[in-house]
Amino acid sequence: MTDSSNRYPRLTKSFKGKYPFKIGTTSFIYPDYFIPNVRMLGPYLDEIELLLFESDSVDSLLSKSVISDLIQLSENLNLTYNIHLPTDISISDPDPKKQQRAVDILMRVIDQTADLLPSTCTLHVPYINLSFEEGTIRKWQDMVCNHLGNILTKGIPPEKLAIENLDYPIEILAGIIERLNLAICLDVGHLIVHGYDIQSIFNNYSELIPILHLHGVDNCRDHLALDRLPERLLRTVISILKNFKGTVSLEVFCFQHLDTSLKFLDLGWNNEKEDIRII
Repeated sequence: MTDSSNRYPRLTKSFKGKYPFKIGTTSFIYPDYFIPNVRMLGPYLDEIELLLFESDSVDSLLSKSVISDLIQLSENLNLTYNIHLPTDISISDPDPKKQQRAVDILMRVIDQTADLLPSTCTLHVPYINLSFEEGTIRKWQDMVCNHLGNILTKGIPPEKLAIENLDYPIEILAGIIERLNLAICLDVGHLIVHGYDIQSIFNNYSELIPILHLHGVDNCRDHLALDRLPERLLRTVISILKNFKGTVSLEVFCFQHLDTSLKFLDLGWNNEKEDIRII
């Protein structure tokens, strides 16, 4: 396998075990495949979010040899994984045939990644209805519950299937999550973009949240470095992290954003009373 160590910049400090939560990032920090990213990032972080956004590429990305190599790297680097399931398919698609195709693919991905012992598998469930009337919501929830129930037959523990908040009120998801004993992947950036109260939502659902997605936001553009968080929310974010024991995935997609985010979080963690925007 090609050695990428001389082609890409490296982090200069390990953050393993530094926080009460596991700190991680995505498998696309370097413009390369899973293995080079994990090999480069694993010595410095607790967990890697394996991105499987495109369903058509799943089989090639998750070949038996890749899974074997990921398991070996996990053991050698004292590293865990979480899985981000494909986002180009949807169990809530208006077309029932596409719903079933999504269920089939998701079940296959969960089966293919089971040997990695992922801490969570994160799933997007879009809500595309224009109406938020009670009857419309209930019909949508029943349909989604039915599909999720089928997915759970693959053997994934319900508490490891984490539904991510998107652009609609998290309360719509809550009924589904409670009914099936699922988890929430709380994307803090999404909450900020759509103007939700991140502290109250965390307080209300903290026991259901094993994983946080954290990234900067500026003028409704997200997945930026953490130094782009709105200043008024910096202390709130740090306060939430101080009371969190799960996985925090810095959901950024390039080295510069990751490096800046890690330094920013490090400084904010150690200097709560200082201006952490200066790094």
